[in-house]
Amino acid sequence: MERHDSPSARRRGARFPAVVAALLAAGLAVGGCGAGGQRSSDETTGVRAPEGGSAAPDGGRGGTAAPREGERRSPSPAPDYLSTFALDVDTASYGYARRALAEGRLPDPATVRPEEFVNSFRPDYPRPSDNGFSVTVDGARTGRDGWSLVRVGLATRGADRNAERPPAALTFVVDVSGSMDEPGRLDLVKESLGLLADQLRDDDSIALVTFSDEAETRLPMTRVGDARGRIREVVDALATRASTNVEAGVRTGYDVAVAGHRKGATNRVVLLSDALANTGDTEAESILARIDEERRAYGITLFGVGVGSEYGDDFMERLADKGDGQTTYVSTPAQARKVFVDQLPAHVELRARDAKAQVAFDRGTVERFRLIGYENRAVADEDFRDDRVDGGEVGAGHTVTALYAVKTRPGAAGPLATATVRWLDPATRAPHERSGTVESGSPALAGDIWGEGHDSLQLTAIAAYFADALRGGGLPGAPGLGELADRAGAIADRSGSAVVRELSDAIRRASGLLGPQEGGNPFREGELGSGDPYS
Repeated sequence: MERHDSPSARRRGARFPAVVAALLAAGLAVGGCGAGGQRSSDETTGVRAPEGGSAAPDGGRGGTAAPREGERRSPSPAPDYLSTFALDVDTASYGYARRALAEGRLPDPATVRPEEFVNSFRPDYPRPSDNGFSVTVDGARTGRDGWSLVRVGLATRGADRNAERPPAALTFVVDVSGSMDEPGRLDLVKESLGLLADQLRDDDSIALVTFSDEAETRLPMTRVGDARGRIREVVDALATRASTNVEAGVRTGYDVAVAGHRKGATNRVVLLSDALANTGDTEAESILARIDEERRAYGITLFGVGVGSEYGDDFMERLADKGDGQTTYVSTPAQARKVFVDQLPAHVELRARDAKAQVAFDRGTVERFRLIGYENRAVADEDFRDDRVDGGEVGAGHTVTALYAVKTRPGAAGPLATATVRWLDPATRAPHERSGTVESGSPALAGDIWGEGHDSLQLTAIAAYFADALRGGGLPGAPGLGELADRAGAIADRSGSAVVRELSDAIRRASGLLGPQEGGNPFREGELGSGDPYS
């Protein structure tokens, strides 16, 4: 997100990832803080201004209409109390960090993105009855100097496996270079594709492109019902070859996807690779241009699946970002099964396109705030309702979580924050908005975060504090890693969740590598000032 103390608002960062439903969620649903004190509205144009004079998401204009085609709103006033970002739930950062820690090494801090740690877990937010979003705003005190953690949770209605959905046209681009010969790379990819072939519907389509030093089309776009046996034969025959020319693979993959484009279908390129490009255009610029062109012309999105102990995280991120897609990382058959069997076939149905969120903090109640993560998903505040500015693609059954560190003014009471999500209908591209509001002292923002009954919120906080510690620390109220591991373990005991147990184990490994920490590094007061929500 832009620094608001700059002369002009910075345009959105490099990533505008779209969202493919719950593809990337680690799959936990535990109860937690309720959404008491929350108000919601659902309007096609504009959003109700919160009571009490708080800074509304549209800069205080209240229920003004959305701009007509080609129009631009004037920049919102008081941008220092607005926070705007595109929705996204990549989880590759968390998956790769767990892999590194399991191998006894710390992940590169540059690959640690807190929002991907947070969104690797799926809180039990209320689900809407329609095709829009539910908006949940809750939080609790950290116990340090007036700081609280405020959570904004968005959720879509789940997919009905018995209902009709648009067909999927999936082009798989598979890395068969020499680096993919390591166990847990091509063998895992082949197993994943074999499992997926049995899960897709007869009216879905699939194509397969491989690449090493050159690219080759192994299977043109083919209806699944006509070729399940053929698909398995092609997958079983995959073998590693030479160097890694991602450029050739992506270009050929998009050629095949465009040739096999199906109107009314979910058209997607799925890149499976360790992303260690060493041949062709390894800087990605020409690849990015091609991906962006086909996304705009045909709506073809890119989903990146990373594998391998050495993984080109930044390269894969850039490709997926430009393709309105997202990334995940798999290192075990169980993780691959979750992505390709449990999630992908059930969640190709879209609920929203170009989805963005904007959170307005009340300047009378809030002294300082900071969004934890989402640095690369920032949207200029004035572009929130500009539907020409790209947002995220959100599927059925999906959740998105954003966590803020918020310092309230001593003794202040009343409205604290209003969160608004805006999206376009996937079929008609009509804009919609929905909001939720929380007040200081409401049941949804009460008590200590480590108190009883806050398992869901605690899990969000643990994931965020863990990621922040791997990046150097500094968030207010952060426990030491040993305490975080214990708290995650206690939630795993209460919920019986294997994925939370994995989180606890990963934190404990990090604690051993980083050494003892006493509540993390101090939160530097100079990072945030009134009207300066970002460091």
